[in-house]
Amino acid sequence: MASHISLKQLRVFTTIIQHKSLTVAAEVLCLSKAAVSVALSELEKQLGHALFDRVNNRLVLNQEGQKLLPLADELLQRAKDIDRLFDEQQVLTGKLRIGASDTVGNQVAPYLISAFRQLHPHPSQSLFISNSAQVCQKLVDYELDIGLIEGKTLHPELISTQFSQDEMCIICAPDHPLTQRERLVMSDFEHSDWVLREAGSGSREFFLRVIAPRIEHWIEAFELNTTEALINSVSSGLGLGCLSRLAAKTPLLDGRVVMLNVPLDMRRRYWMLVHKEKYQNPLLRQFIEFCPQWASQSPLLQLD
Repeated sequence: MASHISLKQLRVFTTIIQHKSLTVAAEVLCLSKAAVSVALSELEKQLGHALFDRVNNRLVLNQEGQKLLPLADELLQRAKDIDRLFDEQQVLTGKLRIGASDTVGNQVAPYLISAFRQLHPHPSQSLFISNSAQVCQKLVDYELDIGLIEGKTLHPELISTQFSQDEMCIICAPDHPLTQRERLVMSDFEHSDWVLREAGSGSREFFLRVIAPRIEHWIEAFELNTTEALINSVSSGLGLGCLSRLAAKTPLLDGRVVMLNVPLDMRRRYWMLVHKEKYQNPLLRQFIEFCPQWASQSPLLQLD
């Protein structure tokens, strides 16, 4: 029944999922929209199941399509492996789609990717930066190959492995009253205003897990979706902030904000995520192996 499924059909299927549009998928694949539609229809006919629900002229992946996706992804990756199997130089090929949460994406990933390229002359990587929740969702949807985030996820479809750690800090404006205290205790933060990242952010998750339970009364004065906006809001006196010391390094040096020392363990882990059913081609395997090796030696991630 499904004996004549082609790689072209599977490529059309996964490209439609990735771009959520027949028109865009056709452009990416350099095919006509009609050819893409026919390839999808033939695939569904051969399988005997619709793979998408048609909702108001939109294609929404259904349960049958979700079952096919990991297998289609693996077959396409293995086809690429066959293409390069007899390459005598064994050069890594393909595209690596990396997702990273805000701190890792802005402060760590550029240096990590640069070092990987120096070791493996492979220039085809993309970097998607968002909050941890968005990165996890794109991994689940096979829109990313690997994720690097600050907060651990318990998503049942993802495998998480620690690859490094960093340290969080609390910052305030230079003229904040708490800067006058020689020694702070957690009760000093009672009734304090806080500027926090949005839901799904690793920084917010750390605050709610480590700091908030130790303060009986606190106020969320502002919610923002970028670290730079958080720093500027704290600097202008809107409240206290909790973020990575890596992200706070420059504003601390230029005096825009001040770090408050607190009697807490402010370390947190960095996690590497892959889909549990994702086929790991040589490129992905090399990158997975490289990440913790690089992190253990990089001065950037060595805690004081």
